[in-house]
Amino acid sequence: MRLDQNSFTIRIASSPEDVAGAQRLRYRVFVEEMGAHTSPEDAALRLERDAFDAHFDHLVLIDEAARPQDPLDRVVGAYRLMRSDVARAGPGFYGQSEYDLSLLLDSPRASVELGRSCVHPDYRGGMAMHLLWSAVGEYVTRNDIEILFGVASFPGANPEPLAEPLSMLWQNHLAPPDLRVRTLPQHYVEMNRIPREQIDQKRAMLAVPSLIKAYLRLGGCVGDGAYCDHEFNTVDVCLVMDTGRMQSRYRDYYGRTEGILK
Repeated sequence: MRLDQNSFTIRIASSPEDVAGAQRLRYRVFVEEMGAHTSPEDAALRLERDAFDAHFDHLVLIDEAARPQDPLDRVVGAYRLMRSDVARAGPGFYGQSEYDLSLLLDSPRASVELGRSCVHPDYRGGMAMHLLWSAVGEYVTRNDIEILFGVASFPGANPEPLAEPLSMLWQNHLAPPDLRVRTLPQHYVEMNRIPREQIDQKRAMLAVPSLIKAYLRLGGCVGDGAYCDHEFNTVDVCLVMDTGRMQSRYRDYYGRTEGILK
């Protein structure tokens, strides 16, 4: 599908309709594509939503040229973002149900939780994700964010078939101690499952989902332990990115984007 960048608007949701558009896209991706569970009420509306939505900033990518039957379907890319000051003031981070995030909550450095990242299947493969990442970069700059983190997922809730990529991530990309969040003890799934000498590094990386690879290219690293999310039918890892440690070419690029975020 050929895309014209000028046909897109990207903004922090400014209306209930914007948020509902993000939830509609999330339903399509997480429920219809990935098999996540949802309530009968949300299934009837085709929305994927939770109580945390009220506390997040919702980044939405809108195709202004699209003319779908339902206006909610004009949202073709989405992220939700929660700053640490918002988390501390009330709900906490969404990821606290899976990970001990006290290192980040107690830090004086400003952080933001990235979650529910998704792109409509017709818009995958380049520009849409580039626009979302550029907008995240501008958001980070505007809010003086130093640490970005969020859960990213492998499809399927069984860690056994993922032993090689999980081990590779732990062995090669484990976060430094000051950023090494850990899966809660009751949910902890060992990532380091195969000795290094038995891993085919190329094959392991090919098995890593594209979003996780994008975080790694930005200089991201993984927390200690995976989490099996049976509700969403995924195995999750927590990615953490320190803007001070990001590879300079990405930091410079995303740090200088201005004007894309409405």
